[in-house]
Amino acid sequence: MSQMVLLVLLMAGTFGLVLALMLSMQERSTRRRVDIAVGNRVAEKGGMGLLARLMGDEKDDRRRKLEEQLRELQAEERKKRKFTLRQRLVQAGLQTSERQFFIYALGLGIILGLLGLSIGAVFLSFFEALLVAGGAFLVGALGVPLWLLRTLTRRRMQRFLHLLPDAVELIVRSLRSGLPVMDALQTIARELPDPVGPEFQEVVDGQKVGIPIDQGFERMYERVPLPEVNFLAIVVSIQRETGGNLSEVLDNLAAVLRARKTMKLKVKAISQEAKAGAAIIGSLPVIMLMVMAVFNPDYLAPLFQTRLGHIMLMGSAIWMTIGILVMRKMINFKI
Repeated sequence: MSQMVLLVLLMAGTFGLVLALMLSMQERSTRRRVDIAVGNRVAEKGGMGLLARLMGDEKDDRRRKLEEQLRELQAEERKKRKFTLRQRLVQAGLQTSERQFFIYALGLGIILGLLGLSIGAVFLSFFEALLVAGGAFLVGALGVPLWLLRTLTRRRMQRFLHLLPDAVELIVRSLRSGLPVMDALQTIARELPDPVGPEFQEVVDGQKVGIPIDQGFERMYERVPLPEVNFLAIVVSIQRETGGNLSEVLDNLAAVLRARKTMKLKVKAISQEAKAGAAIIGSLPVIMLMVMAVFNPDYLAPLFQTRLGHIMLMGSAIWMTIGILVMRKMINFKI
């Protein structure tokens, strides 16, 4: 039993360390890929503008202005993507301050670290117990808070996406029935549940204190950083500057949002087979280890009783954790 406890503690500490590193690397990789994609689009449009100038196209000035606007949007998107901890807490729907979040994370890390140290001191040497305590501290202070924050944010974003098409269609019906835009937004804030209702209420409250409606939707995009919200903010901003039939534009936007939602559900359904296979592959070694430890403990005794066996277990845990995270990244499709 002591060997199994040691194995669980070592795997937990290793998983927390690797998870924290992978989350940081994934965010940097995502930002780099988006910057490259946006840069390629700007370069392609720049090449089209040059070709238009060479061909004497009359739309050269318009394309040049469009390129400048794209560059400005790219710079703004870079600033918006650098979210602070406070913004991430708001995106997750938490009312916790940054200081409270750090205190909770540090407290959880200390509790798990002391628990790992107390358990490791019974079965291990002092140095090994310190390693286990350090791994448990990282799990509590970094792994669990970051995982919880990302999970809450993802769930809140999914709920928002699920209700956003209904909210846009409600605006369309309200406008066609003769209501002003702010009354339509107030209806959404009153009728739809969290998180859509409170977010639209923020736009209404901002309008009451003098914040333009387009800036209100831009602030919503900072709190809910989804492409669909960005679409809505752009549509409202363009309509405010140029005028036009807002209900017709929002009706088209609602159709686009529902099409994107349908596509995401299709991708999720298609990728379930790969996710199930990855779950089986990732859990099978641990399950087989537990089964063999129960039915034939002498066969696995060298792994738990010798120093070389401990090193092998640590190496296996590290590589299994890396493999699971790599498989997760490969099957996690985003649209």
